[in-house]
Amino acid sequence: MWLLVVLVLALLAWWVLKGVARGGPPGPWGLPLLGHLPLLDPERPHESLARLSRRHGPVFALNLGRVRTVVLADAALIRRALNADACAGRAPLYLTHGIMHGYGLICAEGVRWKEHRRFTTAALKSMGMVKFGGNRDALAARVFQGAQRLVDEIGRAPPAPMDAAPLLNHCLGSLVYALVFGKQFERDDPTWLWLQHLQEEGTRMIGVAGPLNFLPWLRFVPKLRRTITFLLEGKNKSHELYRKLLQQHVDSGLQDGDSHLAGRYLKEVALRVRAGDLGTFTEPQMLHSLADVFGAGFDTTNATLKWFLLFMALHPDVQQRVKSELDAAVFSRPEGERNLRMSDLPCCPYTEAAIAETQRLRSVVPTGIPHGATQDVEIGGFRIAAGTMIMPLQWAVHTDPKLWGSDVDSFNPDRFLTPEGRVSKPDYFMPFQSGKRVCLGEELARMMVFAFAASVVFNFRVSFGGGQDAAAVLQGDCGITLNPKAHNLLFEPHLL
Repeated sequence: MWLLVVLVLALLAWWVLKGVARGGPPGPWGLPLLGHLPLLDPERPHESLARLSRRHGPVFALNLGRVRTVVLADAALIRRALNADACAGRAPLYLTHGIMHGYGLICAEGVRWKEHRRFTTAALKSMGMVKFGGNRDALAARVFQGAQRLVDEIGRAPPAPMDAAPLLNHCLGSLVYALVFGKQFERDDPTWLWLQHLQEEGTRMIGVAGPLNFLPWLRFVPKLRRTITFLLEGKNKSHELYRKLLQQHVDSGLQDGDSHLAGRYLKEVALRVRAGDLGTFTEPQMLHSLADVFGAGFDTTNATLKWFLLFMALHPDVQQRVKSELDAAVFSRPEGERNLRMSDLPCCPYTEAAIAETQRLRSVVPTGIPHGATQDVEIGGFRIAAGTMIMPLQWAVHTDPKLWGSDVDSFNPDRFLTPEGRVSKPDYFMPFQSGKRVCLGEELARMMVFAFAASVVFNFRVSFGGGQDAAAVLQGDCGITLNPKAHNLLFEPHLL
């Protein structure tokens, strides 16, 4: 028996110390095969990792199943690492390699990723995703139309506390779907309801602590096999829907091809076909890329807006200051021009600060989007081996009292304002991550969050529904993104 104990202890020691022997970062003890997966709270992995960072430092190593992982919990180190070419890859996760097969924008790397990121960024900018000039006004008008649709839907709802998530899912999702695929659905369309369900369940099922990502053999366990089946069937069915939609655009002669990303992709493919060289612009890559832009653009913005409305309801004093600021911007214009505009954003620093504080206190991607080391690289004085997953832990940075003060857990938009009342966002605030794989839709996301958030507060007084535990709601549900738990809000129209 004692021989078995000695053998197990020796194996544990080897498992932990092999990283140290390679000059790697320190880290906690883990288990053979499983590594540190059992040590992470599957519901709140970001909190588990933040606690480990306080114990082991801003750079520490874990073994998540078979995947060697280095966690970064320091803003300067995160920026330096994510700006390096050697850290611009993707980790060998089952999601990226077993389900998506390295296609799209989120899971791709190398030449495929570079070409399609460059193309998608240029296409979105030409559609108006720019800070100034270009087609920004036209894009802003479309965004505010989507926000007004949400205001109208809330206004038609019974005057009682309600779960606003379905209305937000429809209005925001419909806007993003139109920008990406050039089509909008009616609220009760079965296909649209299925797409929303697929998006919501997919982001919930695959998270950073999901054991399937790190132990692919678990896909043979019946319960987990159903998860994989759901994801694969959902991907295949949604791609078939996208194929039909793209064919409809082709059959119409791409009459509105410049108004959505799919049309611009189709035009690029047509040019490459005529040139006799598709390169990386294959059908699977196009379908995955369009799905990535829709999914990422919708899910992260949706989560931010849900948190923002919740914080407004829980902090009526902050909500009143936002409302007063929006009133001042709108009612300074001539009568008959009493609608919010994107040009109001620079005139509403407190509103922008409240949005930033929402993004800080509830990072919607709390563990960051993991990167992968494509070659050996040095980070923080430690050698990181090629193939290592690099996790930029936004949650730890955004809740660090050394950076934000002792009231780090309080909702306080003033922390993003200078004494003169101007917006000030420090370098260690990184809601869209940073570096070479920084969110390519950042400007569009800013436009959508402001339009929807401001439109709701301008038109309604938002309060928290009774009979609910606010603390439990604030804990959130963590999949790929962090969302508040289901809750009800009451929307009372302002008398304008």
